[in-house]
This record gives sequence, C-alpha cells and structure tokens, in this order.
Amino acid sequence: MSEKKEPSLLDGFKAFLMRGNVIDLAVAVVIGAAFTKIVNSVVEGVINPLVGAIGTQDLNRYSSCLSGPCKYDQETGKVVDGIPIMWGNVLSAALSFLITAAVVYFLMVLPMAKYLARQAARKAEKEGVAEAMEVSELEVLKEIRDELVAQRSGTAGPASREDGPGTTGPQPPQG
Repeated sequence: MSEKKEPSLLDGFKAFLMRGNVIDLAVAVVIGAAFTKIVNSVVEGVINPLVGAIGTQDLNRYSSCLSGPCKYDQETGKVVDGIPIMWGNVLSAALSFLITAAVVYFLMVLPMAKYLARQAARKAEKEGVAEAMEVSELEVLKEIRDELVAQRSGTAGPASREDGPGTTGPQPPQG
C-alpha cells in the first residue's frame, strides 16, 4: 500500500498565499490606507470648517468635563484638573466613517453593481438566444432523424418513395 504524503507546513502556507482572496484583501488594505488620507483631508479641510462655523474650528476640541471644571495647562494643552470627555474625537471619527462609507458606496460599490448587473443581463440575453437556437436546431435534427427513420422503414410521408434498400430519396421515373 502506498502512503499518502501529508503536505508540509510550507506547502500549506504557499497554497494560502496563492488563493485569490488573499491577494484581493492585500490590495484592498493598501487602497484603503491611501483612501484614508483623502477622507481625512476632506474631514479636516471641509467638514471641520463647516462645523467650525457653529462652534470650534477643530472637532477634537469639543469636550465636556465629567467632574468639576476642567483646567488645562496653557503651554502643553494637557488636563491639569478634572476629567474631560472628548466627544469631539468621537464625532470626528463618526463623520470620517460616514464620509468614507458614502464615497466607497457611491463611487465604487454602486457603479460596480450596475456594471455587473448589465454584464449579467447581456450574458442571460446571449444564453437565451443560444438556448433558443439550440432548441430550434434540436427540433430540426429530430425532424430529419424521424424522416430518415420513416424512409428506411417504408412509412415515410409523400416526399419519399419506397425504392428499395439503399435509396435515400425520390428517384426519377424509370421508363
């Protein structure tokens, strides 16, 4: 009996790396990192100033004090007294997420979904035409087969004659 060799650890790792979804994921991470810079620029350059028209120019400065008034060191900007809740950071992150999700959806997901739907419709249309052609060809071939069988057995319709074995169709009259 032959023993089956178990794949080595390195072979398994190589197979894992060669799977298509791993490569797709790596590309997505790289593009996502680059895309994050764009989104952060939009948030800092457009969204923050719009919010700044209402209040502070920087969303990260929005905060509330949990216990007593918060006192900050003027030189370092760090909290000296009190417990600040930095809800502006959360608001900024939430806006970044929403903007990222909207841009990804409207500029990438939606157009790709429409493209794939058109491709699927074209493919279905081609398959429908091909299927109809196959069905009609199949019907013609069946009719030819039935006609040939009928000619051989001598029960053919008016288009054929019984001229004996080996004849395949109407023969000219012999005189």
